[in-house]
Amino acid sequence: MLQLIVATVLFLVMMFGIGFILNMLLKTTWFPIYVFIIVLIPLYIWQTWDNSESFAGNFAAFTFVDLIPVIGALAGAYVSGWAIRALRRGGYKMF
Repeated sequence: MLQLIVATVLFLVMMFGIGFILNMLLKTTWFPIYVFIIVLIPLYIWQTWDNSESFAGNFAAFTFVDLIPVIGALAGAYVSGWAIRALRRGGYKMF
């Protein structure tokens, strides 16, 4: 259980940092969420896919422990976009 908490916090902080840097460099707000949904989630599914099981069987194989760190990473991507938007509204033009 401790490993799950540590992994979730780690993925949240990691995606926040990567998303914040991408937002600063590319001058976008929600780009990290788009990258996460379009690239990282399918990559995660493809990595764990088992060809010997059916389509429904593969999705049923995901457990609570598999999904919580992914949700934490998505939350980190969202919070990075929210932070950039709040900084821009606050008058910080460099973001």
